[in-house]
Order: sequence, then C-alpha cells, then structure tokens
Amino acid sequence: MIIRLENEDDYLEVENLVRNSFWNIYRPGAWEHYIVNHLRNDSCFIKDLAFVIEKDKRIIGHINYSIGKITFDDGRCEDGVVLGPVSIDKNYQNNGYGSELIKYSLKIAEKKNIPFIFVIGDENYYHRFGFESASKYNLFLNGTDMEDECPFFMIKIIDREKISNEKGIFTNPEVFDVDEKDLDEFDKKFEFKEKKIIEGQLDLREC
Repeated sequence: MIIRLENEDDYLEVENLVRNSFWNIYRPGAWEHYIVNHLRNDSCFIKDLAFVIEKDKRIIGHINYSIGKITFDDGRCEDGVVLGPVSIDKNYQNNGYGSELIKYSLKIAEKKNIPFIFVIGDENYYHRFGFESASKYNLFLNGTDMEDECPFFMIKIIDREKISNEKGIFTNPEVFDVDEKDLDEFDKKFEFKEKKIIEGQLDLREC
C-alpha cells in the first residue's frame, strides 16, 4: 500500500472510485464525484492535501480537503478547512484503509499549521480521529437549526488557541452546491448505474 499525492493522470480513475463508493449510499445516485471534479479547478481546493491510496497497481482510496468560510455574529469571516469527500473502493472497505488515509492526511494538515478541521459525516466513525461536535465550540453548519445539535457536523481542534467560542456559521465551498441538471450531464461520461431510493439514505448536506 502506498499513500501519495493525487496527480492529473489519476483524475478519471479517482472520479470513478468516488462515484462507485458513494452510489445510492446517502441519496439516490451520488454527487461526490462531481464535487471532486469541480474542486480541482476552484481556489478553495487544497492540492497538497489530495491523497490517493495505491494497492495492487490501482487506486483504492482518495481524500480531499478544501476551504470553506466561518461567518461570525459581528460580520467577520474566517477560513475553515473541511475534510472530504473520502472514498475507499468497496472491495477494500472495512480493512482499515480509510482510517490510514485519514490519519496520514491529518498529520500532514497539522504540519501545515492548519488550526482546526471540519467534517460532515458519521460521528461514530470520525470520533476515533479526534473529531467532536462543532456546536460544543459554538460553531454551526449553515442551514441547520442552531438550537438543535447536528451530530454529523464535527470539528477536530489542532490549535486550541485559534478557537474563540464566538458563535460562527460554517459554509461549505460553493462547489458543494450541486446543480442536479449539471450533475446529470456530468454523469453521462460514466458507465450507467441505476439510482435507487433505499431506506436509511441521508443526504448529509441537509443534516
């Protein structure tokens, strides 16, 4: 197993990996591969934190980081790094590859003096990496009720001196706002897959 930076030659293979990993998991179909594609050409993209796992002469894992915005009550804005999407080939899931990729990338992020990192995902999974509820620090996800905790919106604190506990609203990069028509057009470049409504699906953009 090798963890390395993503390069241009990986792009289509990575997008197929991401699409297959997320298909019908959180919603009918998937949008994560579209986001990965559009992130690469956006100023919010952190190229030095885009990693892949190579194993058996193929890419089996991928992770992205990008920069969103925290808006405070007094109108100030501050950058906030967000992890994701992170994907592991379905044939290699539940073998620790995702954990290795996340831990490796978090170490690199720490070396880059990134003070904290947000993630939107399964709290039972991300707690093991030091993520905790962002509402604990008075930080909330845009579009959610600040009176109710959103368990899927978490933060990992690397430098506690950079956390003020002022009320702030985090907004994902604009490329996370997926246009369904654009997504359908983008999907035509991939092999057809049937979209299915499955009990338990949850679009984490609307947690």
